[in-house]
Amino acid sequence: MNDTIALLEARRSAPAAALAEPGPNAQEIDILLRVAARVPDHGKLAPWRFIVFEGEGRDRAGAIVADVYAKAHPESDAGRLQAERKRFSLAPLVIGVVSRAAPHEKIPEWEQVLSAGAVCMNLIVAANALGFASVWLSEWYSYDREALARLGLGEEEKIAGFVHIGRAPGPREDRARPTLTDIVTRF
Repeated sequence: MNDTIALLEARRSAPAAALAEPGPNAQEIDILLRVAARVPDHGKLAPWRFIVFEGEGRDRAGAIVADVYAKAHPESDAGRLQAERKRFSLAPLVIGVVSRAAPHEKIPEWEQVLSAGAVCMNLIVAANALGFASVWLSEWYSYDREALARLGLGEEEKIAGFVHIGRAPGPREDRARPTLTDIVTRF
């Protein structure tokens, strides 16, 4: 078996709260972003972009999420607000993949959305190839327009995912995977 297939077969998501330092350094982040951007992209539109949350930026993003949550849920206790505040600081690095899919005369919007999903998956595979663990998440704030605007998204932009990257404390258990006979038909 070649190394790429072995990596793909061994890849597992890790809980964001389990991802520890050290995270990727500046050179590794550049590699991750470069590899993530090498996806099928019909029309060369780059219908996605990145937001890198690192260092204190993670705390600022968490403060935004907690503030938006508190406004929508004034009954929230301090514990819940603290959990919201920590959303971006669980892992050493969080990369937001922003979908910029839009109507186009030749390129279906659906293909643009799929391209953003491929970016997320390339990012996860690249992180694992560099020895990191990762998880691709979307939480409530991925769909909250106020939170998204305050995180820097335009009105027509959406979050394809927040990819959390760090070091896992040990091997991750696999989950049940579909049996191929249940999901494959031949034509």
